[in-house]
Amino acid sequence: MGINKVILIGNLGKDPELRYTPGGQAVATFPLATTERWNDKNGQRQDRTEWHNIVVWGKLAELVNQYLKKGRSAYVEGRIATRSWDDRDGVKKYRTEIIANQVQFLGSSNSSANDLGPSMMDQNIPGFDIAPVEPNSGATVVDEDLPF
Repeated sequence: MGINKVILIGNLGKDPELRYTPGGQAVATFPLATTERWNDKNGQRQDRTEWHNIVVWGKLAELVNQYLKKGRSAYVEGRIATRSWDDRDGVKKYRTEIIANQVQFLGSSNSSANDLGPSMMDQNIPGFDIAPVEPNSGATVVDEDLPF
């Protein structure tokens, strides 16, 4: 038994891309940047940015596509998944993604990344305006997704 849960707060690296599966299910993808900041032993400010591949399904994917844009801050909650495929040359490729089941839009819709201050982690999160998200707008959870 284990737990696979991820919570991220960061900024979108580009606008979400919305597609539909052959069965009509909406899926949106976007990169999310999280930045860790610290002072090194010499007192110099250091930054390390990690990029996360976010995947959102269903109605939530459509909302993400409608309301989130490059530079906008978001809270993302979900699970880590790694998928693999063979490229045209038969080389095995891997991609690690965050399958989001909850996304909250942080800041105002007309905010840019610069309007949100130097770092989300330097801010008091309750001070941000959180745009309304429809109740239960997350992706459908099936029994296989539950950790128990």
